[in-house]
Amino acid sequence: MTTIRLDRVPDALAALRNEHLAQSLYDEGAVVMADTLLTLHGDAHRQRRLLEFRVFRRSFFRYYETEVFPRALQEVLGPVVAGGSCDLVDFGYRITMNLTADFAGIDRPEKTAAETAALLRLVMTFSEGATLVHSTRDKEEVCREVRAALTELDVRFLQPSIARRQALLAQLERGEITEEELPRDVLTVLLRNEDRLELPPEVLRREIAFYLQAGSHSTANSTVHAMHQLFCWMAATPGGRERLLAEPLFLQRCVHESLRLNPASPVSWRKPLCPLKLADGTAVTPEDRVEIDLWTANRSPDIYGTDADQFNPERTVAAGHEPFGLTFGTGVHTCLGRDLDGGLLPRAGTDPANHQYGIITLLARALLEAGAIPDPARPPVRATHTARPNWGAYQVTFP
Repeated sequence: MTTIRLDRVPDALAALRNEHLAQSLYDEGAVVMADTLLTLHGDAHRQRRLLEFRVFRRSFFRYYETEVFPRALQEVLGPVVAGGSCDLVDFGYRITMNLTADFAGIDRPEKTAAETAALLRLVMTFSEGATLVHSTRDKEEVCREVRAALTELDVRFLQPSIARRQALLAQLERGEITEEELPRDVLTVLLRNEDRLELPPEVLRREIAFYLQAGSHSTANSTVHAMHQLFCWMAATPGGRERLLAEPLFLQRCVHESLRLNPASPVSWRKPLCPLKLADGTAVTPEDRVEIDLWTANRSPDIYGTDADQFNPERTVAAGHEPFGLTFGTGVHTCLGRDLDGGLLPRAGTDPANHQYGIITLLARALLEAGAIPDPARPPVRATHTARPNWGAYQVTFP
């Protein structure tokens, strides 16, 4: 097998949009990723994406920002501020897990700390399984943990959630409730269309596990990266915190800059489905692997300037390119949660009071308002269980 590496933005964009190149980065994590939306290709992917996209409307993201997120934030942020400190990695997972569970369709009837801890443990196990290709642990051991976690998810959370939705769908069929009274989540969409999709129980289980881990894993890690960049920027910028809190659109620009520098996955892999030529003229076959280097492409000087490898929220980005680079992908595998995480790009005349900022910007603002600063007694450490450049622990205090 020959690996063809693409690190120029035009070549990367063309490869990401090429329908003859199939997603392959998560093949090794098939224990949780097999036949999920992210790994499907062609008609099967198109059909499921069109159905699930019904959940990911901009109006829905706006509803999450204004109605769901504030409640989830207060449940987690209030106690940690009162306690005086927290680990941002754990904090990010707890917040985003609750949001992700809502749109995935996992009920949490107990609303207890023990129930939250159990679901969080499962989600983090699924994240390890999905990113198995970058794991530094014994991979068979990780797979065993994921299989056990899938069984626990099914028994404790998924089957009760399915039963409640099936009962509601039966009520809808009898005319006892309206469409508006159904849960608006991925699980409900899949159950309403199970005849069309013919999803075996194990595939449905993996699809929900995929949503749980994908939403919480990437958002939590991106939030910690963003806070690290903001802390460094504030340390070098007099009045920086005050400006970030006074100018929410600028804070969002800072988050987009962090997303550019810290893509959730530094690379994306594609497998040719037939012999073809890439945009740069390279001939590839199904025996080859196309590696799209997002990390390097997002630092292209011709698009992001001569300081492209530095954090600079004041930069001017070349026309036609996103401030967050290729972090959310493009083409048929563009991240469905892009607007939920990063918000909408402001335009000239955007009203800051009515703008959709994205969950990461809102989390950053809440932490800054609470006075979060890095804990000098417990410096941040990198994660050791993965080759991805994520933080393993990032302690902050609330003076």
